[in-house]
Order: sequence, then C-alpha cells, then structure tokens
Amino acid sequence: MTTLDFSAQKKDNKNISMITCYDATFARIVNASAIDCILIGDSCAMVMHGEKTTIPATMDMMTMHTKAVRAGAPDKFIVADMPFLSTRKGTAHAVECAGALLRAGANAVKIEGTFGQEDTLRHLVQSGIPVMAHLGLTPQFYNSLGGHKMQGKTEDAAQKIKEEALLSEQCGCFAVLLECIPEALAGEITRSLDVATIGIGAGNQTDGQVLVLQDMLGMSGFCPRFVKKYLDGEALIAGALNQYAAEVQSGAFPRPRS
Repeated sequence: MTTLDFSAQKKDNKNISMITCYDATFARIVNASAIDCILIGDSCAMVMHGEKTTIPATMDMMTMHTKAVRAGAPDKFIVADMPFLSTRKGTAHAVECAGALLRAGANAVKIEGTFGQEDTLRHLVQSGIPVMAHLGLTPQFYNSLGGHKMQGKTEDAAQKIKEEALLSEQCGCFAVLLECIPEALAGEITRSLDVATIGIGAGNQTDGQVLVLQDMLGMSGFCPRFVKKYLDGEALIAGALNQYAAEVQSGAFPRPRS
C-alpha cells in the first residue's frame, strides 16, 4: 500500500483497515494478516508504558517502537505519530522529528490538529514527508479538552472540525483521521473530501477504521464503548500463564527427557 492507495480505495468504495502496533512480535502477526496498514500511535505511552495519557510519549519512544514494528512488518504501510509538541517548536524541528520517524521505518507521519501549524504541514509534504491529519478528539490536547470526550457535538464545534478537515486536505495531507466525533459529522466530512478518512469512534461513514490492537483483542483492561472485542485475550493469556505455573509447581513441565 502507498499514500496513493488511500484515495484510490476511497474512490473504489473499498474500506481501509488500520490497526495500532508497537512491537515486533505483534507486527509479525499483523504483517501476515489482511490488515491494510499499521499506526504506531503515541498511545504506546499508555498501552506499553502504563501512562495515563499520550502526552509522555517522546521522540525516542516513537522511533524505538517504529523500528521494532518495521522489523516485524516489512511489507505493511506504516504511519507513525508525531509526539506531543514535536510540531509546535518550529518547522525545522518538525522536519527533523518527522525525518527521524521515516528513517526508523515509517512511510508517513500523523499530526494532531491543523489550525496554527498549516505552514509546517505544507513544508513537510513539500519535503517528501507524507502527512495524515488527526482531528476531533486529539489526545495530545487532553488537558485543553478536559479529558477524552466526544468532540463536534455543537454546531460551532462541528463547523470548526469541518473547516479544519478541508484545510488539512489543502495543506496536502493524504488522509484525515477522525476520532470520537458524531457519525453524521464524520460522514459529512468524508463526502466533502477527496482524500480518505479513517475513523475511530466516529461511526461507519468514514473510508476506513482504526482500533488499538490491545483493545480489540481484549488485552487492555479498558474497552471504549465504540470498540468491538474480537478476542478475550486477557482471559486466554492469563489461563495459559496459570496452566504453566501449575505445571511447573506439579513437575509436569518440563517433561523428563527420554
């Protein structure tokens, strides 16, 4: 898959499947699956490092996880998150950070918010760095938004997101991720753009969907209302660990060598 395929699949009404991934082991499994593309989200700060928000994610953290995922998934299109404030310290700093993620194995970067950093987005795109915009609930704005809450519920808020989505396309972004906004709003934005939209908690009118891998596998201990659990992974893994512990205790494992 390439950046061009996002718009091509939108045109062909072929929904895009995207999943987060943070390590080589899971990446190897995703690489062998039918999933279209991988997002190395700054959600790794929460999922892999136990933080309460994505804000503690750093460039070192993101490049480390990007290298690991690329090692396990050599064949997948990978989008890596630009972490908190990495695009707000000037264009030169943003280019350096984005370049580091591409050198680590990403094919594109994802950036939260467009207003206030339009020139940076344009410069990245013009420098050969594909950009996916992230609008609606932007977790890096956790403190400003007052938590992880649905966005775009009022007419004014919805209009702002629509304007920002159009601006993202004008800046050259190849796709727009819409998080936790009303389904009707996500559908309206999707129909207004030539580039593809990827939804998470935004209903089924977008051009694709993304979920946190550990959420959909039932391994996160927390499941947002919009997530479908495709596996009770926590129970399955705990059961295997308990069986192993019991067999070690009883002497059943390891078996005597013949």
